[in-house]
Amino acid sequence: MSVVHTEGESNRAAARLEWNARQDHAPSRDLLERDARAFLHQSLSSPCVATIARAQGIWIEDLAGRRYMDFHGNSVHHIGYAHPRLVGAIKQQLDELSFSPRRFTNETAVELAETLGRLAPRDLSKVLFTTGGSDAIEVALKVARAATGRHKTLSFWDAFHGAGFGAASVGGEATFRSHIAGPMMTGAEHVAPWASRNCAYGHDNLESSARACANMIAYVLGREGDFAAFVAEPMRATPLVPAPGFWKAVREACDRHGTLLIFDEIPTGLGKTGSFFAHAHDDVTPDMVVLGKALGGGILPIASVIARCDLDVAGDFAIGHYTHEKNPVTARAALTTIAIIREDGLAERAAELGAYAMDRLRELMAKSRHVGEVRGRGLMIGVELVDDRDDYQPARDMAERVYYRCLERGLSFKISAGNVLTLSPPLVIGREELDSALAIVEDAVLAA
Repeated sequence: MSVVHTEGESNRAAARLEWNARQDHAPSRDLLERDARAFLHQSLSSPCVATIARAQGIWIEDLAGRRYMDFHGNSVHHIGYAHPRLVGAIKQQLDELSFSPRRFTNETAVELAETLGRLAPRDLSKVLFTTGGSDAIEVALKVARAATGRHKTLSFWDAFHGAGFGAASVGGEATFRSHIAGPMMTGAEHVAPWASRNCAYGHDNLESSARACANMIAYVLGREGDFAAFVAEPMRATPLVPAPGFWKAVREACDRHGTLLIFDEIPTGLGKTGSFFAHAHDDVTPDMVVLGKALGGGILPIASVIARCDLDVAGDFAIGHYTHEKNPVTARAALTTIAIIREDGLAERAAELGAYAMDRLRELMAKSRHVGEVRGRGLMIGVELVDDRDDYQPARDMAERVYYRCLERGLSFKISAGNVLTLSPPLVIGREELDSALAIVEDAVLAA
């Protein structure tokens, strides 16, 4: 079977190869080549763009000793890398109890479930743990089917909810759906997401786009009448912030048509947006919320589904049944991470520093017509690059150039949607470090 690559994919692959060829450190080049030989190749992963030897706080260091501020971190590094309190707690837990088979309970796992139930809004207090966010989405889908007697889901095109077949079916990101032989999971339907500006559909602002999106969701739910769940990120990780009232309209539509609302907070929860739960900004309570990524503190993999009490209806079936479902070590990592976020006021810190960073980046719009928009919440910030603000065409090649210029100067981040510089630093970042990173971005954009 031949695999077709787009021009943009080819350009990005060429940029990666050029970056790798310029590595002036033989051990780094050797490790990158070994990586390319050993791993199955896939978009956004192998082959890699750099090596890593150490990670501490907001910094990662490669084999050559070059240091990078990590403003991506796969969204796991809310409390920074190798937080000493977390490392100590994990070591202590390993000495006390290192594993628990599923059919045996343990104090640490129960304490974590109770803690999440207390933190979640209203009557969301039933919990199940998995080893990753994709699996947690699958659990939420099974619960929704069991509770409603329906199997269909509605979600957004271009959204990512995980790489498993069920999660990728609900997600609408092409990278995780292309070139898969045969059908995805049946019953997974999609609508176009809201956008801050979408000229193709005649929307020139967030409010009109969100209104049209909410109306379409309500229309589809009512027209078909048999959806188990609507699945979405409360704030899209591209990032895209919802318009005021958007989620209230969707919540009302779900209630009218007997559809459960599942919020995926895998990348956006745990304080990243300036609130412990990302949906708290919109004063809407979902029927289930999914957490992951940063829940393990950037060290161990753990995710969680938190559901309404009355959705506990699948006791006769194995809806998770994961080997590490009640692992005391991963549970201790999550408990300690939550404690650090809450006791150190990291959500509030994200709100304060995020507002400062967005104000500064918006000043960049006055200097460059290639900056179409600066948006976000807390320390999840997007800088959208366009050919010109008047025509608003995505500047994907420019985004790639900016990325590599920033990498050369010691700043790593993610590009979303091909042209959005997504800046997501740890919540423990200092003001001086943040200023240094923003200056790197500003210089790279103005030079592009």
